[in-house]
Amino acid sequence: MYSAAAAAAASPPRRDFISITLSPEDAVGAGGYNNSKAWRRRSCWRKWKQLSRLQRSVILFLFAFLAVCGVISYTSMGEPWKSVTNKSLDDQRTEPEIPGLKLANPAVLPAPQKADANLGNYPELSPQKPPKPPHVRRGPSNLQIKPSRRDVRLKTRHDSSRVVEEVVQADKEEKTEKSVISWRGAVIEPDQSTEPPSIKIKEPEKPSSVEAEDQKEPVPINERQMAVIEAFRHAWKGYKDFAWGHDELKPLSKSYSEWFGLGLTLIDALDTMWILGLKEEFEEARKWVANNLVFDKNVDVNLFESTIRILGGLLSTYHLSGDSLFLEKAKDIGNRLMPAFKTPSKIPYSDVNIGRGTAHPPRWTSDSTVAEVTSIQLEFRELSRLTGDEKFQKAVDEVMKHVHTLSGKNDGLVPMFINTNSGQFTHLGVYTLGARADSYYEYLLKQWIQGGKKENELLEDYMRAIEGVKKHLLQRSQPKKLTFVGELAHGHFSAKMDHLVCFLPGTLALGAHNGLTADHMKLAEALIETCYQMYAQVETGLSPEIVHFNLHAQKGHKDVEIKPADRHNLLRPETVESLFYMYRFTGDKKYQDWGWEILQNFNKYTRVPTGGYTSINNVQNPSNPEPRDKMESFFLGETLKYMFLLFSDDVDLINLDKYVFNTEAHPLPIWAPA
Repeated sequence: MYSAAAAAAASPPRRDFISITLSPEDAVGAGGYNNSKAWRRRSCWRKWKQLSRLQRSVILFLFAFLAVCGVISYTSMGEPWKSVTNKSLDDQRTEPEIPGLKLANPAVLPAPQKADANLGNYPELSPQKPPKPPHVRRGPSNLQIKPSRRDVRLKTRHDSSRVVEEVVQADKEEKTEKSVISWRGAVIEPDQSTEPPSIKIKEPEKPSSVEAEDQKEPVPINERQMAVIEAFRHAWKGYKDFAWGHDELKPLSKSYSEWFGLGLTLIDALDTMWILGLKEEFEEARKWVANNLVFDKNVDVNLFESTIRILGGLLSTYHLSGDSLFLEKAKDIGNRLMPAFKTPSKIPYSDVNIGRGTAHPPRWTSDSTVAEVTSIQLEFRELSRLTGDEKFQKAVDEVMKHVHTLSGKNDGLVPMFINTNSGQFTHLGVYTLGARADSYYEYLLKQWIQGGKKENELLEDYMRAIEGVKKHLLQRSQPKKLTFVGELAHGHFSAKMDHLVCFLPGTLALGAHNGLTADHMKLAEALIETCYQMYAQVETGLSPEIVHFNLHAQKGHKDVEIKPADRHNLLRPETVESLFYMYRFTGDKKYQDWGWEILQNFNKYTRVPTGGYTSINNVQNPSNPEPRDKMESFFLGETLKYMFLLFSDDVDLINLDKYVFNTEAHPLPIWAPA
């Protein structure tokens, strides 16, 4: 044993070795270290596989969480960047002004927000407060007031590049080639944004919406508009203090007068307050409508007056405010007026008892005036569109179709009376554009516009009537050669012109704006000069109710002569109305200046210190104009509203490509496809 151990101790120690064989693909060149991407991927994968299942799950969860956060951040930041980009593009497009660029299609009708108190905070009513993005629907503060684009107007709202704009222009030029020759060479461009009117309405309409990118910065209210607001507040103070809830204010006696007992002044002024941005006054009036306006009364109302003032005012206020209260009231009064159409001829009676549901003509005749039965169509047609009930539109359309077929016209001019039993014109041979016939001509054009320029019979009757005016009623006065519209009685011309006829320049301008012959605008310019002179040539600077023009030059005589029975002024709106249209379509500042003169003279001779304005008996006596102690509801509903719009440089403040005014200055929307 010893020898074996000694031998083992004497031998050298044993060493351990590990043998590694390198394959050709593992060796690169002559080296043993490999830093290639493939090697690194396999190395990372081996490290990943060495992790436990829990560790791998935690890492995957963290990656998924970070991905979700990234998506959320992108979506939240995308819209602001998109808005900034769109604004930049808009700025680039509008910087170079292009003279003569014609407006193709304006922005859509602003969508008012519900104004009911139970829907949350009531938004501010001031028109100069801009809408808050990203909200799309707007309340009282956001009657859209946009920068004037009188010289530069965009062809489309949603252009994102000049290429799109050029495509739209090319498309418009192609459509222009298909214009319709409608009447004696008048070229009528078909409106592609509307549909043919129909009484087959399937469901109620709602105020349409406007997209956020359509909203523009507001146009500031100027000093003249502020003067109109002050005048309205002064008139409203008198009404609130002495006639609240009654039809009309008697400002001198600090009392009121009743006609229908339905708060005519308050309802007539609702949309004026909205447009002027008078939130507090509007809210007070709304509460009265909600709590006190009741139509279930044993009272006779005039079909025409209650339609244009009450029904028209409620429908207009509904569209501007979006408050369903006004639509419900409109449906109520609309239904109560329908018995007027239950006549043998379908020509409606003049008076309706809205409590009993009965109707009758005036006590002294079975006739209705032509203007009254043909100037209720805008309102009843719109009521059908909103409610889905075709009976309203059907009733008034039958009247227009019947009148269209009647004999007794003189080159489109109609007599003043129509019999409700026979359905025929009466008192033939007398033709005027003044009282009892005026708004027939106005509503021919406005129905055609309201319905999308599709009802050719209306357009034909309107164009024929204007030709009749030129042929039979136009004359020039002396010495200033003012163009005026007289009257024709059994072949004899009378140089008498009602102030009511001063609606005509605005109507002619509106027709020209909608594609009718250009000579309508030339006639409008001549007639509005005459209407202004009916104020300027009078001692108080206020027009009388009726004037007579001198046809022959006489030394010391003006163009305008006034008879004692005609020298009263009722605070009428017609001249201011036409000034508004003329300024809106021409941009000529003289029309604003003329309106400013009229407002100043109203303040000088008709303003009552304790509140309100009064009509006067004598416009020729500045020292004593003989106040009549009555403020007509249309002074707030029409005259001051048109004043405010006249002094505005914002073409989108009641855009005339989206709204049509009824004859009481209540704007109703032009119909567009659903």
